[in-house]
Amino acid sequence: MSQILGVKFNDFGQIYYFSSGPFVVREGHSVIVKTEQGMGLGKVFVSQQDLPEDVTEESVKTIYRLAGEEDLTIDAENKALSRDALKFCKRCIDTQKLEMKLVDVEVFFDRSKMIFYFTAPGRIDFRELVKDLVKEYRTRIELRQIGVRHETQMLGAIGNCGQICCCRRFMRKFMPVTIRMAKEQNLFLNPTKISGICGRLLCCLSFEQENYEQFHKRCPKLGKRYNTAHGNAKVTRSNFFRNTLTILPEVGEEIEISLDDWPDVLKATSPDQLPSREPTEVESRKSDAPQPRSGPARGPSAGGRRPEPSESRSPRGERPARSGSRPARGERPSKPERPSKGDRPVRPDRPRPEKRKRPLDSRDGPSQLKDSEKPELGSANRPDSDSQERKPAPKGRRPSRRRRRKKPSGGSSSGSSEN
Repeated sequence: MSQILGVKFNDFGQIYYFSSGPFVVREGHSVIVKTEQGMGLGKVFVSQQDLPEDVTEESVKTIYRLAGEEDLTIDAENKALSRDALKFCKRCIDTQKLEMKLVDVEVFFDRSKMIFYFTAPGRIDFRELVKDLVKEYRTRIELRQIGVRHETQMLGAIGNCGQICCCRRFMRKFMPVTIRMAKEQNLFLNPTKISGICGRLLCCLSFEQENYEQFHKRCPKLGKRYNTAHGNAKVTRSNFFRNTLTILPEVGEEIEISLDDWPDVLKATSPDQLPSREPTEVESRKSDAPQPRSGPARGPSAGGRRPEPSESRSPRGERPARSGSRPARGERPSKPERPSKGDRPVRPDRPRPEKRKRPLDSRDGPSQLKDSEKPELGSANRPDSDSQERKPAPKGRRPSRRRRRKKPSGGSSSGSSEN
């Protein structure tokens, strides 16, 4: 009966699943498998009967055969070749002065391809480097740029906890880590404390994020006040590891309550159960102070009598006395009615100056002047001189340039003569 084998191509690489087929394989054995990039030698780390949940039967292939002594010898030679290629490539990088850091070299089992892993801050023009590598090893060369997390996974390091980094030890896929996770876990936002060897946020922040999310859903909002069995209290902090809340009532010290008991503390609150508190000295003074009286509202809406016209007007030189109080805010004061002409007090007769009439001028339009008062044509500028009226020339004829002599007027009031 075939088994499901978990195979690794290096000690700290990802696990790939294959079927044992007709072969009898145990954990620790070396097998030859066929991959998309050629033949490869791997080591069996897991042997089980059922497939994992994230693996389908179509993706599982059968191993090619078991590895023999010759295969193990070829594998050792390939590892020695990868070490020599690493040194040679570093010398070429220093010679060409490229801004890149070589991390590791992988040689395929059949030496059909060599992969050089490197890190760089940006894009690198390594065409000349590839030519030197192809000339030296006479095979397919691939230069693959990786991130700083993959670099730490390949090289390995000791973390802040004193153990081997999680990415090197058991992690095979990187989870996204954000600064929000550090805030929700109540960590100090110190870059040296929440960053790993690679300079990125710690991968272990994502391990407990789901538990913290469930804890915060059950917790009340920090800094908010609630009516509890201990009175009006403020939630100051929460403790994930002890599963407790800390509240601060108005009177007394802080109280630590279990998160499971929090709903019961809120249910026990009612207006009768809230503790009564004596008024302070300042509040008692305010209650004993006399309250100001509000005067009657002014205007017709107050229901009072509207002043008569004779009463609203006072003799000259005296100001009328104010009655009542100011109108309420938002209410417009009513205006007293204006007395009629018969009710107004009679004033002594005074000689009124006559209005001076402005002399009519030609600037006034023809509609404002009577026919007898219209000024003579041309007399606006020269009232004493005679002027001659010019008629517009008919169309089609040019006006004569010859100037005719003026004829004396025959006593006409208009002062103009017709030609």
